[in-house]
Amino acid sequence: MAKNLLLEIGLEEMPAHVVWPSIKQLEEKVSKFLTENSLTFESIEPFSTPRRLAVRVTNIPDRQEDVQEEVKGPAKKIALDAEGNWSKAAEGFVRGQGLTTDAITFRELNGVEYVYVTKYIHGKESKDVLTGLLDVVKSMNFPTMMHWGDTMFEYIRPIHWITALLDEEVIPFEILDVTTGRTTAGHRFLGDQIELADPSEYEEKLEEQFVIADAHKRQQMIVEQIGEIAEKNKWVIDLDSDLLEEVTNLVEYPTAFVGDFDERFLSVPEEVLVTSMKEHQRYFEVRNQAGMLLPHFISVRNGNSVKLDNVIKGNQKVLAARLEDGEFFFEEDKKLSIEECVEKLKNVTFHEKIGSIYEKMQRVGLISQVIGTQVDLNEEELTDLKRASEIYKFDLVTNMVGEFPELQGIMGEKYALLKGEKPAVAAAVREHYLPISSEGDLPKTAIGAVLAIADKIDSVLGFFAVGMIPSGSNDPYALRRQTYGIVRIVEAQGWTFPFTDMQGAIVDAINEDVLDYGIHFNRDQKEFIEFFKGRMRQRLQMHNVRHDIIDAVVDSRQDDLVQIFKTAQIFDQHLTDAHFKEAMEALTRVINLTKKMDPAKISFKVDPKLFENDSEKELYAAVKEAEDEFANQSMAENYQTLTNLRPVIERYFNETMIMVDNEKIRDNRLNQLAIIARMANALASIDKIITK
Repeated sequence: MAKNLLLEIGLEEMPAHVVWPSIKQLEEKVSKFLTENSLTFESIEPFSTPRRLAVRVTNIPDRQEDVQEEVKGPAKKIALDAEGNWSKAAEGFVRGQGLTTDAITFRELNGVEYVYVTKYIHGKESKDVLTGLLDVVKSMNFPTMMHWGDTMFEYIRPIHWITALLDEEVIPFEILDVTTGRTTAGHRFLGDQIELADPSEYEEKLEEQFVIADAHKRQQMIVEQIGEIAEKNKWVIDLDSDLLEEVTNLVEYPTAFVGDFDERFLSVPEEVLVTSMKEHQRYFEVRNQAGMLLPHFISVRNGNSVKLDNVIKGNQKVLAARLEDGEFFFEEDKKLSIEECVEKLKNVTFHEKIGSIYEKMQRVGLISQVIGTQVDLNEEELTDLKRASEIYKFDLVTNMVGEFPELQGIMGEKYALLKGEKPAVAAAVREHYLPISSEGDLPKTAIGAVLAIADKIDSVLGFFAVGMIPSGSNDPYALRRQTYGIVRIVEAQGWTFPFTDMQGAIVDAINEDVLDYGIHFNRDQKEFIEFFKGRMRQRLQMHNVRHDIIDAVVDSRQDDLVQIFKTAQIFDQHLTDAHFKEAMEALTRVINLTKKMDPAKISFKVDPKLFENDSEKELYAAVKEAEDEFANQSMAENYQTLTNLRPVIERYFNETMIMVDNEKIRDNRLNQLAIIARMANALASIDKIITK
């Protein structure tokens, strides 16, 4: 007869961001445990609140199935002695299987006879197997752990109860002083303890005690309640998915309500108001149909509507205090000049080994001009870029950013505009932080994009210069994310950006300038180039480019980031061409032969007088025509030019021996191939492309 299982871990309130990853982990671990222990099931349902992680599993059998297993033992010649008696090896083998020598049979395997026994394993009762859920509970991993009392056992929060039922039976095990039972807890303030007769009662009994155990149902309740409020008042509410998830995992019984704040606060930049509400208080902002912020907020109470007025007043009071702080900081910051703030940055350390933020800004000013010139910014843009680089970190010493660090850059733009800076300069101040996550928004302006690249390159080169290079998963200064951001920005802008040359130009500009920038960069920095290539590989993987094509384009002689991406796209598009395989094999054969050349003999000069057959003449003419066109064509055209050489190369190899004894003829032929290899390697390391 099939039975249902309920396992619930009752805890102190967990951080909201931990709840959903943890219940997913518990669901996976229970499923794996049942499968490994030969217990089938129909479905597994997850339940979670800030105080509990639970799963209900349906249709588990009464017991494991009996198993018949064929077990192989020693070879027959080892199992029997010279007189035909069972050896100690045979007796030890069957004893280990819980059998006697009477169970032995012989079976041939690869020409050798071996001992075999048939072992019958009787399945255990499910209730006995399920006591092993103790190990499942203890094996849970969390981003932060704590221990309590005088024990060394660690968990996300102290465990208060464990409910473990197989139908009406309690599954017995214990952790520390917590013993499993059939009791669960209702809402911390509104509910009581509950005795469960069996798992089927779980949701209904908890809801009676003001707990909505199904997180998706709880979230839907929040969405519907806020929707009703919005419809009634003709408001627009942005149900930010991250905030909605967080609020869902902060409450067990949701009741949405409206609060208000003084209209005077609307004179403060709305980013400050929204940050105060969303990031600090977990409130949803309210807007009218035109998208303008209104002096209201929506929050979600962990409980019912009893005495809700008191809750609203309390939340309004807390928010008012925050907004008053924001208003005060805003008014005080308006008294500051940008120059005063920049001067203060001389005393703000970027990193003790690298120097101050002011010194960083000085370096970034120089770096940004190198990049701006490379990407063909016009004179006005370069002037605006220079001004932006001189001030772009000034808001770090404002009162507002000191209180709300998440507003850095955003307040910089606001204050820059208030102080009369050009909109292009102010936008760059905000955009230089972008992207703030791996796949986050990118700068929209060219000046902002250059400043963002310059700031990130300075950080990466600076940390590399002092030997703080990321290794393994260790990357405390997010250098991988910053370099990946550089790659994404350049790709989006479509700029010519030869990264090796750019790195050299930037290092030279910093190291050769007469000003003291606090640090010197390393000129020969192979680690940086490899690090940069690693982020290019990451980006190409995001585009689902095949791994061998990634290797081919990243390791080519091509140094321009955008051209590398275009080349990867070209190869990816031609993978299914009729003669792709043959063309790549022909070019790979050319490249492999040139690798055998003495570098001192590579001249890329070919003497037609040394030709001995028509295929040499034909290849020479075709390669000369291709070489003449190569420098003036697009990457797509160069790909076509190279692959068009396939039949000529194939005839050449069919009719021509390359490695002949005559040194002059051999070197002449190798130099002919070297010209083809040079063109191919400018496109990609074609020999790395897998064609099998």
